[in-house]
Amino acid sequence: MAIQLPKAIAAYFAADKRGNAVEVSECLVETAFVKDEGEIYLGRDEIKGWKNKSSKKYHYTVEPFEISTDDRRTVVSSRLAGSFPGSPVDLRYFFVLDGDLIQALEITG
Repeated sequence: MAIQLPKAIAAYFAADKRGNAVEVSECLVETAFVKDEGEIYLGRDEIKGWKNKSSKKYHYTVEPFEISTDDRRTVVSSRLAGSFPGSPVDLRYFFVLDGDLIQALEITG
């Protein structure tokens, strides 16, 4: 059963699926931050670099399967499968939205 994602989050996962770092960064506000694997990426330029690096390092697919809210964050649980140790894994994506864009994203195991 497919879940209904907010527009900004659906756009993020669609751009990620295409492996397009520019499109991924355009889903976020200019001053957004992403936290992934213990690193923080500030602004669209660093976010593009992060997405380019991770897309080249790992070949993966991500399938969101659950959505909930936590205070002001939207939490999307997803199954990530690909060419990395421990695949597949379930990750939680914590999104803070700003209208139709993402203000912040933290990805945790």
